[in-house]
Amino acid sequence: MTEEATGNDSQRVELATELTIAWLGNPNNRALADDAVEFLRKMHATVAELSGATVTEATPEVANDHIPAVSVRKSLASKDHIISMIDGKPYRTLRRHLATHGLTPEDYRQRYNLKPDYPMVSESYSQQRREMAKKIGLGQKGRAARTEASDTTSAPKRSRRKAAPTT
Repeated sequence: MTEEATGNDSQRVELATELTIAWLGNPNNRALADDAVEFLRKMHATVAELSGATVTEATPEVANDHIPAVSVRKSLASKDHIISMIDGKPYRTLRRHLATHGLTPEDYRQRYNLKPDYPMVSESYSQQRREMAKKIGLGQKGRAARTEASDTTSAPKRSRRKAAPTT
């Protein structure tokens, strides 16, 4: 390598480093250490491409690595909503949101390594639906049919009415 090429390369590294430091300094970015390294590589390749140099080192691309927008703990921090790991926005229920991204709840859990019992509905919304179901009597027909069947198979019960007094 010539001295000029080495100088240009060090300038590209410095510029890519400054861009990465600025990116990490932004309070809206949540980045892990691996993200910073990958970002630095991309910035270096971009600066080299823009300066007309050819990049000989191929950067490995991670195709199926999905970085969550929030942590699992933060996604379940509120009883009123669940924060999506895809975009970091709050939702009362995730099912429709996941469908817009072409995911099922099982795919979502697998993508972000979540437990099988990770909820898809906020706690308060689930409680509202439970109360509404009880209020309108959902599930009571089956229970009533079972108690009715058990009453007919058992011995008939005597009436406990008091006889009306005769005068």
